[in-house]
Amino acid sequence: MLTIRKASERGHADHGWLDTYHTFSFANYYDPKNMGYRSLRVINDDRVAPGQGFGMHGHKDMEILTWVLSGALEHKDSMGNRGVVRVGELQRMSAGTGVRHSEFNSSQDEALHLLQIWLMPERDGITPGYEQTAFPADARDGKLQLVAAHQPNGSGALTIHQDASLYVADLKSGQSASHKLAAGRSAWVHVAYGSVEVNGQKLNAGDSAAVESEAQVELKGADTKPAQVLLFDLA
Repeated sequence: MLTIRKASERGHADHGWLDTYHTFSFANYYDPKNMGYRSLRVINDDRVAPGQGFGMHGHKDMEILTWVLSGALEHKDSMGNRGVVRVGELQRMSAGTGVRHSEFNSSQDEALHLLQIWLMPERDGITPGYEQTAFPADARDGKLQLVAAHQPNGSGALTIHQDASLYVADLKSGQSASHKLAAGRSAWVHVAYGSVEVNGQKLNAGDSAAVESEAQVELKGADTKPAQVLLFDLA
């Protein structure tokens, strides 16, 4: 069964320096029917103006993943980490017992486009942690690339403290990829850009879909323009 969440149904806020869309309830956007999906709590589609960003602020008991789609993100945190996250790099911050950080568009000329993802951790009170890794684009060209997992098992994926896995695929027209779902597990699919068929149904940029009671997820590029899709395998 496929349940589609259209991009136009998301929450939206335009703060001038930040243009953001919320797949699930967040900040001033509240929809009791869309509070998250299984352990997946937030997918924010953020566009940040040049030189602008989020000042130092705190988080607790959340797994936070940031995937940059264009531009570059400058990060600093209370654990002593600082650096720039670029296209094709995934950042994981485990807030655990508490962490503070800031996030800014590192360019004074170019806009920043990113997806920020929150997952509920498997337990509260873990020690805060940080990882950042660049993933080669050719490893997701026409196929699903594992970028975060509960047990990476030497794959190079980042470690998240939740029984969930995140895959990314770049799909051109006609390219396809599939993912098997174990019994009792479901998937959430989010189209970052372009158009993709998910089990035969077309999704466009910003659209998402819950995939339940299916043996596998079939993805196929659905337009002449390149597409990128994120797939969450969730307990």
